[in-house]
Amino acid sequence: MTRERLRKVKDPFDRNPEVAYGVAEVVAPGVRRITCRNPSAMTFTGTRSYLVGQGEVALIDPGPDDRAHLAAIAAALEPGERIAHILVTHSHVDHSPGARAVAEATGAPVHAFGPHGAGLSETMRRLKADRVALGGGEGGDRGFRPEHTMTEGETVGTESWALTALHTPGHLSNHICLALEGTGILFTGDTVMGWATTLVSPPEGDMAAFMATLRRLSGRADDRLYLPGHGHPVTDPAAMLGFQIAHREERMAQILAELAAGPADAGELARAIYTDVDPELLPAARRNVLATLIGLLDQGRVAVRGPLSDAAVFELD
Repeated sequence: MTRERLRKVKDPFDRNPEVAYGVAEVVAPGVRRITCRNPSAMTFTGTRSYLVGQGEVALIDPGPDDRAHLAAIAAALEPGERIAHILVTHSHVDHSPGARAVAEATGAPVHAFGPHGAGLSETMRRLKADRVALGGGEGGDRGFRPEHTMTEGETVGTESWALTALHTPGHLSNHICLALEGTGILFTGDTVMGWATTLVSPPEGDMAAFMATLRRLSGRADDRLYLPGHGHPVTDPAAMLGFQIAHREERMAQILAELAAGPADAGELARAIYTDVDPELLPAARRNVLATLIGLLDQGRVAVRGPLSDAAVFELD
């Protein structure tokens, strides 16, 4: 899709900044949302935590180890309810650290795909083994260790609800989305957010894996509502995925077009391509460009001058 055609597609993001902190909001039958007061350029209005079910409930993404937020989650429980399972979509500091305190308070096991760095692609494992200086690691909760490792397709639940894990690497290698069975609801963490596209920062972030994840999700015809880790619910998943896939493909085409004019590093490419973003977000844009370049390098479409690193100069192969 060309830039002109992409501009004609309706922007699917809801950037309404209004938010209610510290209270439980019913966002779907059997689903309550509590928003953490940790707004930033990367978290929008803050992390969204979810309680699923009644009685014995699931807690998805407890968020940071924030006393006020964890108290709000506890206060959202009805009399007689308890948190029976804690599920974490990925190990970033705005999603996973609160799991430790909730687990200690409730005795509930913590479920996730694995510790920080689990699920790396073969390419990223090789680059890490070779100690390639890629930088990255922003916001990683490196001490995160789930009690239970959820495998692809594994389901956790009670008689009233069931959540099935989909391994969705890209934003982070251990990222999972969680399907609430029988409802068409998918908890998407940071893979698909309601307010913006997501950061993909190597080596735990992987653009090739991210694009494969988006295409996989686009094949799930029964999903009707995405509940993301940041931003508002996504009520048209197909339109959102179509836009995001086209957007990333356009960025790749722009990178290749810039390299056709001459060699450049990720920072130079980001400044040339991301002319429509807040300058505060250019460092994140640079990481997205680097992730795309590594994928193109793996495909043999670009070459690197000298050793591969986060400051390497790339050219068309």
